[in-house]
Amino acid sequence: MTFQLNMDRFSLDDQANNYDVVIIGGGPAGTSAAIYTARSELRTLVIDKGLTAGALGVTSKISNYPGVPGPISGAKLVEIMREQAESFGAEFLTDKVVGIQFDGEQKEIIAGTGTFKAKVLILASGAMGRTSTVPGEEALLGRGVSYCATCDGAFFRDQDVAVVGNNDEALEEALFLTKYAQNIHLIVPTPELKAREALAHEAESHPKIKVRLGTRLKEITGNGKVNGIVVHPRKSPPESLPVSGAFVYLQGSQPITDYLMGQLDTTEEGCLLVDSEMQTSIPGVFAIGDLLCTHIKQAVVAASDGVIAAVAADKYVNGRKKAVVDWK
Repeated sequence: MTFQLNMDRFSLDDQANNYDVVIIGGGPAGTSAAIYTARSELRTLVIDKGLTAGALGVTSKISNYPGVPGPISGAKLVEIMREQAESFGAEFLTDKVVGIQFDGEQKEIIAGTGTFKAKVLILASGAMGRTSTVPGEEALLGRGVSYCATCDGAFFRDQDVAVVGNNDEALEEALFLTKYAQNIHLIVPTPELKAREALAHEAESHPKIKVRLGTRLKEITGNGKVNGIVVHPRKSPPESLPVSGAFVYLQGSQPITDYLMGQLDTTEEGCLLVDSEMQTSIPGVFAIGDLLCTHIKQAVVAASDGVIAAVAADKYVNGRKKAVVDWK
């Protein structure tokens, strides 16, 4: 099982935050990279938003992944891959990266629950980003609209908030907000939750969370700061809900690169540019999977990217010019 790192340990020993490799994204690309880097005895941390936060995690049935008899759910396949990475020593943290500092020999990764340093950074955050927003979302960003509850949740103590989404990430964030908010409206655009069963049950049974299935977010309202949202339940007219905060976790199909703050070279479509070893324009920073937009979107292809990047990462950390072949 994927586990949550104990952040108290980091405050006692700053060295615990230092890794050989940090991988952002725990889908087939990121997890395959972790299997290889951890097996190469590189201290590896994978930061991921949840089993169903990526494209594979929300896939209900897979029958064509080599060596894995199907059908199997995407979330289950990712879980199997993560367990294999953990067996070699890789660590997984459920968190959200909000920024990266590329200056210096070590890269600094800023997440909601802490800051980490790494010699090598592998970007595998996928392509579920959004290009369009609902009315009011962009204007009120940072003024009640947030994409990170672990970053901003404390600002909404004893207030009513809305969380919009249907996957692991949205439910994890909603449950995190129960520490601060008075009431949480969980706005789910689909008829059912697509998160892990145990997580869905925890959210549905929490007294502070009101789950609204089959309900779309139409607008975020406010005058300088958020004061409400407009939602549209299926088979019912739109309605307004008074809230002080709106945490949005909707999905799209664009490469997720917002946390990079434009520091890496991209194509006009926002895809990251890499060389034959998956290295970006910054040495020691690699990008794989759907961030590249250069191949068929299949889990096995993303996994292949992860292996190529991991072998190059091992070479980079150890100062070798040629990769070591390991068929075992």
